[in-house]
Amino acid sequence: MSEQKEPKEQLPISSFYKVIDQVTIFKSEKWWEAIVVIESFGRRSIAMYLWQSRDGKWKRKHKFQIRNPEEWEKVKTTVDLLTPKLSSSKVSMPS
Repeated sequence: MSEQKEPKEQLPISSFYKVIDQVTIFKSEKWWEAIVVIESFGRRSIAMYLWQSRDGKWKRKHKFQIRNPEEWEKVKTTVDLLTPKLSSSKVSMPS
């Protein structure tokens, strides 16, 4: 017995890019966030997209691209370093 996969939703990405794989992180009526493996000119990268729905159309609000494993290690190390600060409830007030 084989498992059927649901077709992935078409992302609002320029046809300039070939979408290799995609994962939607969050989607509502107004916002859509996804991480996508894209290819152009034979080179692949991972892009993090944020789109906003305006007048019934998805418009790109932000795009962040990771082009190679070394770049990813720098980003990952920095995010890992800063993540513990998310749980701090203390807010520093200027004196």
